[in-house]
Amino acid sequence: MQSMLIRIFLILTLFTLFNPLSLLAATEKRIALVIGNSNYDAGRLKNPMNDSSDMSVALKKSGFFVILKKDVGHKEMETAIREFGHQLKKGDVGLFYYAGHAVQIEGSNFLIPIGANIEEEGDVKYKAVDLNHVLDVMGNAGNKLSIIILDACRDNPYAKSFRSSTRGLAIVGKSPSDTLIAYSTSPGQTAMDGSGRNSPYTRALLDNMAVPGLSVEQIFKKVRNDLVSMTNGKQRPWYMASLGVDFYFNTPEIQTAAMEKSAKINETGETAVEPLLKEQKDNYDVAMVAKPQTSPTVTEIGRDGRFVAYSDGTVLDTGTDLMWAAKDNGNDINWMNAKIYCKNYRGGGYTDWRLPTQEELAGLYDKSKPYKTSCGWKAHLTELIRLTCNYLWASETRFNAAASFNFAFVEWPLVDRSYEKSIRALPVRSCK
Repeated sequence: MQSMLIRIFLILTLFTLFNPLSLLAATEKRIALVIGNSNYDAGRLKNPMNDSSDMSVALKKSGFFVILKKDVGHKEMETAIREFGHQLKKGDVGLFYYAGHAVQIEGSNFLIPIGANIEEEGDVKYKAVDLNHVLDVMGNAGNKLSIIILDACRDNPYAKSFRSSTRGLAIVGKSPSDTLIAYSTSPGQTAMDGSGRNSPYTRALLDNMAVPGLSVEQIFKKVRNDLVSMTNGKQRPWYMASLGVDFYFNTPEIQTAAMEKSAKINETGETAVEPLLKEQKDNYDVAMVAKPQTSPTVTEIGRDGRFVAYSDGTVLDTGTDLMWAAKDNGNDINWMNAKIYCKNYRGGGYTDWRLPTQEELAGLYDKSKPYKTSCGWKAHLTELIRLTCNYLWASETRFNAAASFNFAFVEWPLVDRSYEKSIRALPVRSCK
């Protein structure tokens, strides 16, 4: 019996050595400070409030304890950084995310608080927060890994009163070991605030953080490529890293923990999934109450190659005999609610709508037919089927993840089923 126990112990030890992520996900303490400043007196920005909220949600799903601050002044920012430092000493991974205005003065970067009364360049050092302060706090904590993400330098609202004409942020010359610093754009350049809910940089970052199995460096490489493509080369993000360890925002262990947490019963007796269904009700409410088609005539309203659009809101693919809804659900939606949306869809009076497979979605892809979606990304498919963003859920699942298809870059990622940002549902049915 004793020899059997020893063998089991040795097997488990070897498994841990060859699969360190399982141990890391179980024991690693992750701390994040997320700041989003939008409502400046000069140079108001639209998206940092949304960016910081969405980043906070994503980081919590990745196992971070998050300190979230929005529209904060100088004193509040300094206090938050100090509290961040206290928490960091209890953790293994520290992450600082900032969205808002920032400027560089004489090679140093400064984050601009709300209400900062900056009349000339010399005011910045006293009325803004020096990024070096954040770096010092993270360095002093002695974490295994530090990550700094700056979605800043969207422009300089004080440029006219500054003596220097330097744009954007400066590259940090000295940083703690095992640190990654990511910039939303190239040194000395400005970043876009964006016309959608998020800035283009943060949107690309959130999308890639949700993909399981990508290391932090792989994520920022993909963000770089995605953003260059999305902005036609106008914005090129940078990152600098000196890492002696691997880090993953999203692993199977983290997904499992998130799903177990979502399944717990809350104090009212509901599962955590039920409130999500209520929140997403508007996404599929119309479909649930839609009446069957009663009009005796359905007319053709458009044709694009093998695709034929009809007046009842359906599009027939004559090559595959699949019938598609002429538009997606129009809002962010998680996989479970996407499945419900499609099941209850009643376009054309049909009752057998469903989520498509990845292969069926891939059959819609047409590189020669790009159009811009409302979320800012391009989708490559017939314009008879209108997508509001480039990602669509697919029906296949694996463990706690579900399949999807990206109509911008022909990617087939598995995504946590609870994730919803920028992912849509497009119903399909078979006419065979």
